[in-house]
Amino acid sequence: MKFDKAAGENTLFDNAEVVGRPTHRVDGPLKVTGTAPYAYERHDVAEGQLYGYPLGSAIGHGRIVSMDAEAARNSPGVRAVVTTLEIDPLEKGMNNVARLFGGAEVQHYHQAIAVVVADSFEQARAAASLIEVEYEKGDPEDYDLGAAFERLQGSGEMDTDTGDVESALSGAAVMLDEMYHTPSHSHMAMEPHASVVDWSDGDRMTVWTSNQMINWNHGSLATTFGLDKEKIRVESPYIGGGFGGKLWLRADAVLAALGSRAAGAPVKVALPRPMIMNNTTHRSETVQRIRMAAGEDGKLTGIWHEAASHTLPDGRGENATAQTPYFYASEAIRTKHHTVSMSLPESADMRAPGEASGLMALEIAMDEMAEKLGMDPVAFRKLNDTQVNPSNPDQRFSDRHFVECLERGAATFGWADRNTAPGATRDGQWLIGHGVAGAYRGALVLPSGARALLEGGKLVVETDMTDIGTGSYTILAQTAAETMGLTLDDIEMRMGNSAFPVSSGSGGQFGAASSSAGVYAACMALRARIAEELGVEEPEFREGRVIAGNTNRALSELEGEIDAVDSIEWGDFQDEYQMATFGAHFVEVGVHAGTGETRVRRMLAVCDSGRILNPVTARSQVIGGMTMAVGAALSEDMALDSGRGMFANHDLAGYEVAVHADIPEQEVIFLDTLDPVASPLKAKGVGELGVCGVAAAVANAVYNATGVRVRDYPVTLDKLIGGLPPLG
Repeated sequence: MKFDKAAGENTLFDNAEVVGRPTHRVDGPLKVTGTAPYAYERHDVAEGQLYGYPLGSAIGHGRIVSMDAEAARNSPGVRAVVTTLEIDPLEKGMNNVARLFGGAEVQHYHQAIAVVVADSFEQARAAASLIEVEYEKGDPEDYDLGAAFERLQGSGEMDTDTGDVESALSGAAVMLDEMYHTPSHSHMAMEPHASVVDWSDGDRMTVWTSNQMINWNHGSLATTFGLDKEKIRVESPYIGGGFGGKLWLRADAVLAALGSRAAGAPVKVALPRPMIMNNTTHRSETVQRIRMAAGEDGKLTGIWHEAASHTLPDGRGENATAQTPYFYASEAIRTKHHTVSMSLPESADMRAPGEASGLMALEIAMDEMAEKLGMDPVAFRKLNDTQVNPSNPDQRFSDRHFVECLERGAATFGWADRNTAPGATRDGQWLIGHGVAGAYRGALVLPSGARALLEGGKLVVETDMTDIGTGSYTILAQTAAETMGLTLDDIEMRMGNSAFPVSSGSGGQFGAASSSAGVYAACMALRARIAEELGVEEPEFREGRVIAGNTNRALSELEGEIDAVDSIEWGDFQDEYQMATFGAHFVEVGVHAGTGETRVRRMLAVCDSGRILNPVTARSQVIGGMTMAVGAALSEDMALDSGRGMFANHDLAGYEVAVHADIPEQEVIFLDTLDPVASPLKAKGVGELGVCGVAAAVANAVYNATGVRVRDYPVTLDKLIGGLPPLG
């Protein structure tokens, strides 16, 4: 199906009976009963599974001079040991910046350098500790991103450069020029990176893994090991969280594959938590400078946003300026993202890459400008709204309701009754503050396909789409049921298998809009097949029946199997528009006047994200993002040991994420707008919008409570304690 023009009236979905209804997860019973098969638990898929345990490099960069694995090989229960010196450097798969195995070079701390395969996990772990490694360390490295940014400022070709920014700044009635810092963050999914691999049958490989993108993973395995894709099968039906950390092929699958080939048996590998922090990927630290100019009327006349992030050579880092060319109106906008090469674990996609870090700074800057102007922060944002792309005024937004998000949120939150003077409102010994921030995230879509098979009135839908806890099983079953006039009980979803048609996969907030359109395309193709078999034109499908003229047949009466395969392809007409999602976040905090301890008291998100396919799963996504962002605001910081080039707090004890007890009240409002340019269902993603801007709303609320402006995340009590008002 080619989506080559904006969607008009769609009688299926504009009057939907299944799509858009609050629906509990169809996979929920499997998860709450512990029967959903996660990667490391696939005990039944291959007989004789052995356990692999990884060994990571003990230096940040340099080379390995020698490895002595004899003691490990002679340990009880050990079936095989594979060291990096025994393997030529493996090819890099799709978007892999770090080389995952092979050769003597060490690019980062905890780089995988060996895998031990044994009869039990304990035997493999014990043997791995016996491998002796001699290193030659690289030259000492400077890990000071701030110093690097000072050297790079103003250099290179600008990423965005519209209007005369220098004149806007020099002639501004009101001007802001501030520095902001965000630390490195870890995805910290509950399920570790884990894989079971059977490569014991010559050149055929089967991989049961935890990965968000089946097709990308499938192709990367073929590239890495020099195999034909047709000889590899990848399965990932259930994933215990990903947040972007499982988009690409990682060391767990590579080590399990090498161990399986060496031992001649299936091997399972789960990366220990410290290796996940230092071996896989993370969100890079950023240093950002934001300059803003405005007239006395509050309208922005210039924005200059420059930032730096770290990365291994050839990496993309974390582009914190990603949202700035598009979010607020200004005749002059300049942005530049500098990447700084450092021998640190790989920096790559983490939930809302770019916008999450960028809005942590930009939305504080917007608050600071509002204060300089003497304006209400909500009114200032409304004044600088735009319906066109500011960096390309000829390009309109396909659908944008940011102002409505702000107005609806302000009314619901009680913004008019907020604390208006920093440090002026108390509840006993707690200083009360209120903050707001805008949210922006682009609305990307990718090609996506599915197979729809009808037999006996039951519909089976097959697609390699994954579910990382986001509700994909449910919204795709709803889409199929709506299109075919069936109930959810009539639908069986089969997902996460490379044998199925290629989908968009889960990532970049494109999964829901793309994969639902792919299932819709397949079901519409199936409707056409059924109509052809019955010899009817333009039939209706409702209540399990196909109706056209004198034909009124139950789908369960159709003989044999009828199937169709199709995919959604996106037309060039979308390039005429800027497609994005928008939101407004409101937060109330309490800061203890004596200790500086910050407690989030209540949160509200208002989201403009096209048609909401399922309010239950969408809300789950948004409140999850809000919670994740509270951690980024108040506690999360990958502590860099610059002497060793490693993140030292590499476990869940030292890396503190937000939990349920940290947030007593969360509310989500969906505008449930319809974007006819975005997809045939007029839907867009929402999973990453929930994290965008929230941290800044928290930081703004802390300032409102205390009068202490913190521009260096996380907002911890040591940064507040010296500036707090008297205890009283």
